[in-house]
Amino acid sequence: MRLKRRTQLCAFVLGCAAVALCVGVLFDAERATAAITEEERAIRRAALDYIEAQHKVDGARMERSVHPLLVKRAVYANRKSGKQFLLDTTSERMIQLAETYNRAGDKFPKKPKKEVIIFDRVDSAASVKLIADEWIDYMHLAKLNGQWKVVNVLWQYHDVKRHR
Repeated sequence: MRLKRRTQLCAFVLGCAAVALCVGVLFDAERATAAITEEERAIRRAALDYIEAQHKVDGARMERSVHPLLVKRAVYANRKSGKQFLLDTTSERMIQLAETYNRAGDKFPKKPKKEVIIFDRVDSAASVKLIADEWIDYMHLAKLNGQWKVVNVLWQYHDVKRHR
């Protein structure tokens, strides 16, 4: 009889341990999902700050979204020769652009398109596609000191003829 009770007790303890383990795994998975969602939200916010700074004529917002060493590039073509080249833009120029480009309020529709697609994210690096009304930005973001910043942008107008 003692052996049967001991066996039942062991089975009960093992069952409780299994349930506790499953609950712990589910709790950790839920926390991990929340962390991923928070990171994705922060990445999305940096990309949206970048485009919304241009919509809302807000240089401070642009400065908050980009790293000082930002390099933004587009492939252009010489109108006469057709030879292609890269046109670079810096963070300083982007901040100036945000402060002036839409000052008259006529550069974007009333409800501008701003779709953010996060391609990939690992620890402190992310790859994002931002689709705006007239162009697409392919962005690399870096997490520095707890903040996501745009560090690289390769962009193109939807109408590639505008790159001449």
